[in-house]
Amino acid sequence: MSLVAGIDSSTQSCKVVVRDVDSGAIVRTGRAAHPFGTEVDPEEWWHALLAAIAGAGGLDDVAAVSIAAQQHGMVVLDETGAVIRPALLWNDTRSAPDAADLIAEFGAAGLAIRTGSVPVASFTSTKLRWMRRVEPENAARVAAVALPHDWLTWRLRGFGPGASNLEELTTDRSDASGTGYFEPEASTYDRELLRAALGHDAVLPRVLGPAESPGVTARLEAIPAGVVLGAGAGDNAGAALGLGLADGDAVLSIGTSGTVFAVTDIATHEATGTVAGFADASGRFLPLVATLNAARVLDSVAGLLGVDHAELSTLALEAEPGSGGLVLQPYFEGERTPNLPDATATLFGMTLASTTRATLARAAIEGMLCGLADGLDAVAALGVRSRRILLVGGAAQNAAIPVIASQVFDLPVHVPQPGEYVAAGAAAQAAWALTGALPNWSVTEVAAPPVDFAPVIREHYARRAVN
Repeated sequence: MSLVAGIDSSTQSCKVVVRDVDSGAIVRTGRAAHPFGTEVDPEEWWHALLAAIAGAGGLDDVAAVSIAAQQHGMVVLDETGAVIRPALLWNDTRSAPDAADLIAEFGAAGLAIRTGSVPVASFTSTKLRWMRRVEPENAARVAAVALPHDWLTWRLRGFGPGASNLEELTTDRSDASGTGYFEPEASTYDRELLRAALGHDAVLPRVLGPAESPGVTARLEAIPAGVVLGAGAGDNAGAALGLGLADGDAVLSIGTSGTVFAVTDIATHEATGTVAGFADASGRFLPLVATLNAARVLDSVAGLLGVDHAELSTLALEAEPGSGGLVLQPYFEGERTPNLPDATATLFGMTLASTTRATLARAAIEGMLCGLADGLDAVAALGVRSRRILLVGGAAQNAAIPVIASQVFDLPVHVPQPGEYVAAGAAAQAAWALTGALPNWSVTEVAAPPVDFAPVIREHYARRAVN
């Protein structure tokens, strides 16, 4: 039995899943927490990675491993390979003015054509521009720019401070496509955009093909030598691979952030910035819409009502579709799509009749899902048609979410068995690098509520929407 490991270094934690190559059966798992915040010392990721691997029983019997990780995070290295400052994460919005500056210089349409996307504060290029403006001394020291999965893979190969070889940094198309200075169709960096962001050129990771390996692990801190490494991926591309997405599948992922994405053969270029034209981890493309406000909306409203998530679900299902006219536009943390970094949440339609615990619970879920439905509409407008929705993420297990989703969307909703699909995609990458073939592991569904489309939900939301 050959084993492979997939690693998901996400915003909140590092997860390791060890799987059998032939059957896809999960053999063991491990997990370690990441620090909270919008900027993190990458060493914290490294320590969590080692802890999660140890928790999964180590890699001594594992033939290959690959890392998928949160997109966009800015890891800047000096000429010795040392990290210059804590990494700014995707959810750090302080670079919103710098995104606006880049758009003013190159034009939204021009950037969409060159990179597939219009940058927002999440993108690496905007964070580099912020550092150039606010921390010019740090910007001047930058010799290389990497993303979280790039840096972790590099470390697994034995590189880092004291053993630096910046030219050995590697990445893949999916993660590179979220930087703001990469062209997914041609699979090349746009050095002019990098210089506009950082102020000078720098080493960028070599872009690997989907099945290509950057090398093998070095022996370090409980990591055995000689384990084959996969190319790695951005988190959403890893999830797409782990779910085995086919044409016509759209994914709604409800975690710390909300995302809507699909896999397609056609590159997308959308000039408003609503849809990011990313690449996927299989050689295709991954048009994606991201929202900042997802599961935390439910956390906030559950806390306000003094209930847990199960009770929030029960309350929400007591109210009728449309929540009696109560509409929550859930921009608690500002918003990425639409690009409103300084926005706040707003509750509309409050009357004596509509303002109840049940309607508030339901309005929270409807508002969160309507934001994602707007995203799916934007993807469809680019010619990417969906036949069904796969609902994933921790919040998808809330009993009310699939039911209400079946009323918000006029498409069949399917809920796969809870699992670490980003890590599963990374494990599939590891198997691909090891055997030369992408495995076809099955995905079990746990729910598929009947379509119960209720147009009133989105009609209320659209009427109240503030863009």
